[in-house]
Amino acid sequence: MKAVQFAEYGGPDVLELNEVAEPHAGPGRIRIAVRAVGVNPHDWRTREGQFQRINPIQLPAGIGQDAAGVVDEVGAGVVGIEVGDSVFGRGSNTYAEFAVLSSWARVPDGTSFAEAAGYPSVVESALRIIRMVGVQPQQTLLVSGAAGGVGSAVLQIARDRGIKVIGTAGAANQDYVRGLGAVATTYGPGWVERVRALGPVDAALDLNGHGVIRGLLDLTGDPDRVVTIADLEAPMLGIRFAGVGGSMPEALAAAVDLIARGKLHIPVDRSYPLAEASAAHADSQAGHTRGRRVLLV
Repeated sequence: MKAVQFAEYGGPDVLELNEVAEPHAGPGRIRIAVRAVGVNPHDWRTREGQFQRINPIQLPAGIGQDAAGVVDEVGAGVVGIEVGDSVFGRGSNTYAEFAVLSSWARVPDGTSFAEAAGYPSVVESALRIIRMVGVQPQQTLLVSGAAGGVGSAVLQIARDRGIKVIGTAGAANQDYVRGLGAVATTYGPGWVERVRALGPVDAALDLNGHGVIRGLLDLTGDPDRVVTIADLEAPMLGIRFAGVGGSMPEALAAAVDLIARGKLHIPVDRSYPLAEASAAHADSQAGHTRGRRVLLV
């Protein structure tokens, strides 16, 4: 089968489409014929080697976590799913024609494979960081980098829970952020003053890591009320970096429920063929995403 791999750490150009052996579903796993793959910052951080000290990998290595497709193998002990079912979820080395998933749910009715592939990691991250920062209904949550995948999920989940949201995003994404139920303002010089003029902030999330941590701390007045998923230097200021650790099965169930109730929709901003994974990574790193970027297989 064809799969994207990298033989050395580096920029997007280290990604190659290679012919590799097919994986197979072991106990408690399923294999899917991949139809779409979610492109996440975790993917290009892995490609750059940012996690090699805490999670060393053997090169050459595959890449990717999120995918949607059609079940074609069911491992021992798996119940409630059959060959031919359409599913989305998390696995490993998903930038490929076939991938093994460790967590999955059925694709909701009316949801495309491309859209479904964009949900797993961003919904899990959104649920986890909202919980970590401790924001409650009727309180105000500031989201820096609100228009991307995780931001889109955070804004909609927060709205469903009765949490007020202020979202910062680029000028081109102001209407998009407002459409997700948040009060929108731009980032860039003067952003702290613009946010402060909108009212007090109870908690804040940094989703893009563009040097905003000190401003978020200034606005909340408490490092325990700020969480980042993007700034690796934040712990030096006493601010928590949200790595991994949430429950993917719970996140997938929550996504299905929210989608079914019409409370969650994350659009696909752009799609790429599998052979253009390097372009998808370059665009993801450049930012300014509105929703999700996915690979189509």
